[in-house]
Amino acid sequence: MQGTRGAIGKQIVYRVIGGKTFASKYPDMSQVKPSEKQLAEKSKFADAVRFAQDIIHDPVRKAAYPVEKGKSVFHTAIKDYLNTHK
Repeated sequence: MQGTRGAIGKQIVYRVIGGKTFASKYPDMSQVKPSEKQLAEKSKFADAVRFAQDIIHDPVRKAAYPVEKGKSVFHTAIKDYLNTHK
């Protein structure tokens, strides 16, 4: 299991810390209450994802979207949305 990362069935999580692999129980986030600011940021990010999905699902807009070489249209669109909607 050396170097394994990720979760198995929301019961066990494998993590690599300092080059060693650890297994722990899956975190229970059911009692965590996000703040109003966290909820606002989550909503803004969801809007950014919808914006990016609209672009990548339209072949004409996707081809015309300005992207640096080696970058994805999806991630660039999310970044652009978040930068313009601060």
